[in-house]
Amino acid sequence: MKKFNIRKVLDGLTAAAAASSSSSQPGQRPPDSDILETLCSDHFQLCKTVRHGFPYQPSAMAFDPVQKILAIGTQTGSLRLFGRPGVECYCQHDSAAGVIQLQFLINEGALVSALADDTLHLWNLRQKRPAILHSLKFNKERITFCHLPFQSKWLYVGTERGNVHIVNVESFTLSGYVIMWNKAIELSSKTHPGLIVHISDNPMDEGKLLIGFESGTLVLWDLKSKKGEYRYSYDEAIHSVAWHHEGKQFVCSHSDGSLTIWNVKSPIRPAHIITPHGKLPKDGKKPEPCKPILKVEYRTCKSGDPFIIFSGGLSYDTVGRRPCLTVMHGKSTAVLEMDYPIVDFLTLCETPYPSDFQEPHAVVVLLEKDLVVVDLGQNGYPIFENPYPLDIHESPVTCCEYFADCPVDLIPALYSVGAKQKRQGYSKKEWPINGGNWGLGTQSYPEIIITGHADGSLKFWDASAITLQVLYKMKTSKVFEKSRNKEEKPNTDIVDEDPYAIQIITWCPESRMLCVAGVSAHVIVYKFSRQEVTTESIQMLEIRLHYEINDLESPDTDQIPSLGTSCQGPNSQTANSQSHPSTSSSSSDGLRDNVPCLKIKSTPLKQGAGYQAEVVIQLVWVNGEPPQQISSLAVNSSYGLLVFGNCNGIAMVDYIQKTVLLNLGTIELYGSNDPYQRQPKSPRKTRQTSGGLCDINEGSTTLDDRCKSPTSGSASSCNSEDEQKMPNFIERVKNKSRKFSKTVVSDLDVRDNSFSRSRSSSVTSIDKESREAITALHFCETYTRKADTCTSPCLWVGTTLGTVLVIVLNLPPGGEQRLTQPVIVSPSGTILRLKGAILRLAFLDTTGSLINPAHEPWREPNVQEEKEDKDKCRKLRPVSVSPSSSQEINETQYAVICSEKQAKVISLPSQNCIYKHNITETSFVLRADIVGLNGSICLACFCANGHIMTFSLPSLRPLLDVNYLPLTDMRIARTFCFTNNGQALYLVSPTEIQRITYSQGTCENLQEMLGELFTPVETPEAPNRGFFKGLFGGGAQSLDREELFGESAAGKPSRSLAQHIPGTGGIEGVKGAASGVAGELARARIALDERGQKLSELEERTAAMLYSADTFSKHAHEMMLKCKDKKWYQF
Repeated sequence: MKKFNIRKVLDGLTAAAAASSSSSQPGQRPPDSDILETLCSDHFQLCKTVRHGFPYQPSAMAFDPVQKILAIGTQTGSLRLFGRPGVECYCQHDSAAGVIQLQFLINEGALVSALADDTLHLWNLRQKRPAILHSLKFNKERITFCHLPFQSKWLYVGTERGNVHIVNVESFTLSGYVIMWNKAIELSSKTHPGLIVHISDNPMDEGKLLIGFESGTLVLWDLKSKKGEYRYSYDEAIHSVAWHHEGKQFVCSHSDGSLTIWNVKSPIRPAHIITPHGKLPKDGKKPEPCKPILKVEYRTCKSGDPFIIFSGGLSYDTVGRRPCLTVMHGKSTAVLEMDYPIVDFLTLCETPYPSDFQEPHAVVVLLEKDLVVVDLGQNGYPIFENPYPLDIHESPVTCCEYFADCPVDLIPALYSVGAKQKRQGYSKKEWPINGGNWGLGTQSYPEIIITGHADGSLKFWDASAITLQVLYKMKTSKVFEKSRNKEEKPNTDIVDEDPYAIQIITWCPESRMLCVAGVSAHVIVYKFSRQEVTTESIQMLEIRLHYEINDLESPDTDQIPSLGTSCQGPNSQTANSQSHPSTSSSSSDGLRDNVPCLKIKSTPLKQGAGYQAEVVIQLVWVNGEPPQQISSLAVNSSYGLLVFGNCNGIAMVDYIQKTVLLNLGTIELYGSNDPYQRQPKSPRKTRQTSGGLCDINEGSTTLDDRCKSPTSGSASSCNSEDEQKMPNFIERVKNKSRKFSKTVVSDLDVRDNSFSRSRSSSVTSIDKESREAITALHFCETYTRKADTCTSPCLWVGTTLGTVLVIVLNLPPGGEQRLTQPVIVSPSGTILRLKGAILRLAFLDTTGSLINPAHEPWREPNVQEEKEDKDKCRKLRPVSVSPSSSQEINETQYAVICSEKQAKVISLPSQNCIYKHNITETSFVLRADIVGLNGSICLACFCANGHIMTFSLPSLRPLLDVNYLPLTDMRIARTFCFTNNGQALYLVSPTEIQRITYSQGTCENLQEMLGELFTPVETPEAPNRGFFKGLFGGGAQSLDREELFGESAAGKPSRSLAQHIPGTGGIEGVKGAASGVAGELARARIALDERGQKLSELEERTAAMLYSADTFSKHAHEMMLKCKDKKWYQF
């Protein structure tokens, strides 16, 4: 019997629906296409994989000293768990309420979280994706503090009303035992003691509970007699309390910066009062009050003085001093300054038992934007080198790119140059947080993430096998002169701060060519070298790229315009090639003119191994107007060309010869056949001649041809309905690029919703039709005109108005001729149209495989002089330089063009639209990429309404459409990117990268790839009580809490006080993927497996108990036989 598959039925319905919006049936092959598509919807599934980076807005921390696992909670309800480097986990509470406290069930594989919405949650950490087992919602009282004693199942919960409730963590139900505030304090006291700030049991007597109230009152509560044994009172508010391990003393930290040390049996006054950072007055009075000491820990050593460690407590007159952690050890006091405010800290000790000498060896300090671990065992207290990728936000991230399946030699090359950048002075010990086990990584391909930052720096990360490790860091600002004082401001109004911020990254992994575009309208070309080099002067090109229309006269259709001529054109621009900044600073009418935004260093620049600046291109001021920011960028190592564009026009640079080849306004790309009616700008008086353009006329295209729709044979009106509905990204996404850096800096605040790397720059809506920005650029070797019989190198250009234009590149032969002969740039006359701004261009061959742009293999650029001549011929030879080596006409190619609204597949050279799909009507596409998956390719799109979609190529058949993440933050729009093998990422917060997958295979293997947090570890033995302590009742005294807090003794709790909510963490691996009958069967199978496993464990335990009982019986019988005939005095 044939199995019924509902998924295939749904695929059929989806394909039928898609056919209505396509120009040809997606399921059929067009007459000129013989491509068999292998991808189907079964290959796609969307799920989150891992989250990297520092937890955003941390609020709480806990550590399991046996499992060696660290947990961090945040103000948005997320949990991050860290084990050994490479073992990380992210969890999220559904309520998104802030985490106020975390408590590990030490060595039990469980964690209790207390949230700001007065809810307690029990997390199961014994599975790779932790889940909530139980929840308890308090209805009448607010939770302020929790305490779970070691090896206890009873959790003490303090509330805002000053009461202490007790929760059974196994069943997550309340006990009837309650400590009311009015019974705990002095009966004579008429005021409320305030909320509970501390609960802990005496290390030597579990039956004595120390309760600290905010007002300064402490009570030592006897759990058995249900009354307060001792009461301690101090004038200042209490922030925290810590016990000495012998249980005879405890220390309190107060709001006036003082520490009070109390003897347990002397409640009248403190044994000692110290103000560590307070100035002692000469008259012997009390020290001056200081800032509050927010937390204190009291740790003892078997050989040596105890440690008293606290945060805060600095004098009020230390204005501008950074937050500090103070370590008091014997007579020495060390003040450790931190870069950010301290959220929490924990001391890592050798034993989990509070009644033993703790022997502290490290302190974990959680800061607002960093995690620091201090080594207490070395002089000077050095910090450990942090192995986690927690410094993504070291400077705010402004853009990122993701590359999967890179060349295998790339990561070792980047690591080798990055290893030279490592800082010194770290602790020599191993990282102390080393719990968990690594997952079994099945992904073997290399992955690299590049992040661009507000300070102009770039970081290369190894992202292979769902891990993240920094490889190499570089600073683009090194090539510029930095202003020495505030008066020396850069010549730009584009940004107020961070003039070096990275906007666009273009990288060719095969040739290792790197280009970056910055916010100050500058582009830097980098080459990779393993050798250090000193550059005498950085080559600089200044380009005068300005939008200007002087006439409204209709162009004469009889005159065929050229793309660029050496004579004066309607839009005059200049390009200057310099090795130092321009000296002209103003025009004849006093306006700033021909001045770049940044000043290049004039002194020799030492460039270390790695990426080294080759040439810097800057747009200059024009008649008092600053240059517009760059909106698109492309580079080709085989051609030796770089091209970029903005809302004014396009510029092309030959970075081998260091010359400007093309410098045109966007309108001039159309020539006189501009299909749009544009408003003119006021004419300029100053005129300059064009520079760097070729004198080639294209006379084969008429106005009618340029206005033709690529999908039809007849000419369409230039004022068609599609063209009247011009998309304007500026109206939908406010792009405040002139305030770019302010927005970037505010990324670390909550108010980050104003910036996107828009395809159009800062343009007012009044100017929208006349400002046509360049949004997509793609070098390729393809057919440029309908009549072509062979392919040739060319550049495809996409604009905000949905236009695609083609520019032909005539490259000289390789070798010496490439160094001397110019690259000739000419128009093709080809114009294609889509709805919405063009986002992505790509080309397929006759088999449907992606045609990658030509590239040169990487070779060391800084070779010896005698080798240079031999390498030039190889290094500078383009992949294709003449039609003789090109393809024949029967080899059809396909152009894939994706805009904000639709996608088209166009057959070349015929330029017929064979497939068309309207991606969205109500929203718009933010990111589109052509990616490889399972040996085939597809188009992946992320829309502003949160939908992630994939389409087959070339038929544009919908394969995946998931409503994943509504665009609530422009940070997501700016950083979202797809890559090969079903991987994608985005910046989920200012400090964290979220990686996702849309591959079914990766989703299925994810469980194996994830690391394990919980590993079976034997709990250390309890401290030895000693003969005399055992004889006379000394040492730690245990307490049968079940007898006190159980229902039989304490009664039933109030039903209205808290509500129990069952969790979903009992079954592992079924979440998300399984649904319907198959899901139920999977759940049942797993439940049976779990039950069988438990029965097997029970059987083993029973057998072990029987064996133990039998052994004990034998030993007892032998002892009886040995001693039965002895007298009492013989023992």
